[in-house]
Amino acid sequence: MSDMTASQVDPDELKRYAFSVWSFKQGEMVSLMIHIGDRLGLYQAMNGAGPLSAAELADRTGLKERWLLEWLRGQAAARLVNFLDGDRFELTPVGAAVLAEEQTSPAFAAGAFSGATPPATVDRLVDAFKTGIGVSYQDLGPNAAHRTERMLGPWTKRELLPNILPALDGVVHKLTEGATAADVGCGGGVALFTMAQAFPKSTFHGFDPSQHAIDRCQQKADELGLTNVKLHVAGGEALPVEPTYDFLITFDCIHDMTHPVQVIAAIRRAMKDDGTWLIKDIRSAADFKQNMRNPLLAMFYGFSVSACMSSALSEPGGAGLGTLGFNPEVAQRMVAEAGFGRFQEHDFQDPSNLYYEVRP
Repeated sequence: MSDMTASQVDPDELKRYAFSVWSFKQGEMVSLMIHIGDRLGLYQAMNGAGPLSAAELADRTGLKERWLLEWLRGQAAARLVNFLDGDRFELTPVGAAVLAEEQTSPAFAAGAFSGATPPATVDRLVDAFKTGIGVSYQDLGPNAAHRTERMLGPWTKRELLPNILPALDGVVHKLTEGATAADVGCGGGVALFTMAQAFPKSTFHGFDPSQHAIDRCQQKADELGLTNVKLHVAGGEALPVEPTYDFLITFDCIHDMTHPVQVIAAIRRAMKDDGTWLIKDIRSAADFKQNMRNPLLAMFYGFSVSACMSSALSEPGGAGLGTLGFNPEVAQRMVAEAGFGRFQEHDFQDPSNLYYEVRP
């Protein structure tokens, strides 16, 4: 422990460090304001409207002017909206793509801001540092499935059909003609339903151990009137033991699994000899020093402790890969050990993820 007192610390260095710490607190507050704006539809109300006063935004939304003025000024302070003379505020087209256009923009991000972690979950995470046992996605509650869907869904909905699937050898042809496919760790079902609607001759099985996620999937399947989707409250270990699937996907979930080795082995057993497995997982390297180049690395480790690694350690003996643990080197080694012979890495310019095409 250092014997240096506060009075001996370089004052400029102290100011810089303190500013950095308080910047994270500012980020927490801005995150809350983004959540409120998203939840109230404020970004959608501002999208394409040009400069607005708080009173004009109140007219458009039916909300209270004084509260909107404070929120707008905070958004301007965070440089999320432009401030113009006369206390008017504008959401730019770039801002709208990130904060308002959930259905059309792959850059949409407001869905990630779903409010603070509940105190009870924080208590369980603190206990996990003592017990080593984390919190499963089921125990995180329905909000976890909803938040993950809104955070990851826009890119999937925009890119899966036109760019990702066509890059895989023969997959689109099989799905068009009629195949059996599985989404392991399907979450809220964004990828599952995108494919099920596009390829009505194929059957799609969704597996997820979270009852909350499957309930959400079932609700959406009913709303869409899809009859080619079958849902299972189960992990990947529950896949059929005989070769069943022409195509399988695991999107952003291998690193969350308590027993990924068993799941990968189950995928190998359940895949037909001419089948394809598409893995989507976090863009990372085996070397932490190399990962330090990522300006959002601290956020990813926050995700890991609060969700990904926590899930992967939610059972005794869990693998605990965590958000950045399934890098290309680990992925290639683990699939080879399970008996897969072909491994091809794809980079679809997804800012957060790489994709791996795996075959027997």
